[in-house]
Amino acid sequence: MFFKEDWAEAKERLSAWWEKDSLDRPLIQVYAPRSKPKYASEEDLKFDYDHWGFPRKIKDPAAISGNIKGFRRQCAETYYGGEAYPNLWINLGAGVLGAYLGAEPVLESETVWFGAQRNNALGKSWEELRRLEFDPANEWWILTKRITEAASETLAGFSMVGMTDLGGILDVAASLRGAENLVVDLVKNPADVKSLSSKIIDYWHMCYEELDRIIRRRVEGTSAWMGIWCPERWYPIQCDFAFMLSPKLFDEFVLPHVEEQCERLDRVIYHLDGPGQIQHLNSLLKVERLDGIQWVPGAGEELQGNDCGSQKWIPLYRKILEAGKLLVLYMPREKVIPMLKALGSRKVLVQTFCVSETDARKLLTEAENLM
Repeated sequence: MFFKEDWAEAKERLSAWWEKDSLDRPLIQVYAPRSKPKYASEEDLKFDYDHWGFPRKIKDPAAISGNIKGFRRQCAETYYGGEAYPNLWINLGAGVLGAYLGAEPVLESETVWFGAQRNNALGKSWEELRRLEFDPANEWWILTKRITEAASETLAGFSMVGMTDLGGILDVAASLRGAENLVVDLVKNPADVKSLSSKIIDYWHMCYEELDRIIRRRVEGTSAWMGIWCPERWYPIQCDFAFMLSPKLFDEFVLPHVEEQCERLDRVIYHLDGPGQIQHLNSLLKVERLDGIQWVPGAGEELQGNDCGSQKWIPLYRKILEAGKLLVLYMPREKVIPMLKALGSRKVLVQTFCVSETDARKLLTEAENLM
């Protein structure tokens, strides 16, 4: 890979990590400004990359093309240390599958909302949802495929292409029905919720398979918004809606989706978002085919615990690792080595940033000297 000189070695380490094979150190993905930018061509200097350029200018083909080309400039100026690599995640908003199924996107300067995600907007009726069908001509689905195709073609040999964020199954249901309505429905209309979820999960995997085929025609392996490469078909799954659910409701309405997606994909990591989801961890750890957990403390967590490097989370991490699962964490550079020392496990993958390429290389050397 042009912007990742040691990509072959990184792929070997990542492949071994997925298999829980023996490694000489925990995996670290460290990003830093490159001391000397590595441009592929003069074309790379003509465009700038805007992370949110896709949603704001989604219907402007020239803007989309320029944004994809601009990503190469960002790659040229970034040092990808350890198992980090260039990854253009096609960010159309979390749960874009909702838009494919008729939830109206609301584009804002720094985010995208779908249907009833925003301000408890009124969702669709069950009469409408019982008739729900996937429309292959849906404009958002067509745009997603077009962008995925363009990114894969433009970036082949330079970067991975991360599949768009299709969303959690009940999260998509909430964007169609409305979160407050859906909570009530779990009790009053459980059969309807399960029927809708069954449809959504089939449409989810139909979209995944099609986008995976597009990407794999030109790009090796699979990547996504979590920025982890896998030689097989993988995806980070989630249910942010689950923070409102009791363990009993989670086990009835969410856990079956987790188990099914683990069967239908080759590799799966669950995105555990915030303290409100810890109550569901025991159930998740019992899913044999679930490869790992990514923990995010959540925006509402108190200051001393608002990053994954906080010592308060070590019992949680040990519980995950002792269950035989992989663990994915993001934390500030200064907390990486103390955390790795405390955990003493090679099933951990840590993501971090450094202020310079020199400092990033120093961090990798420190990690190698740990074990």
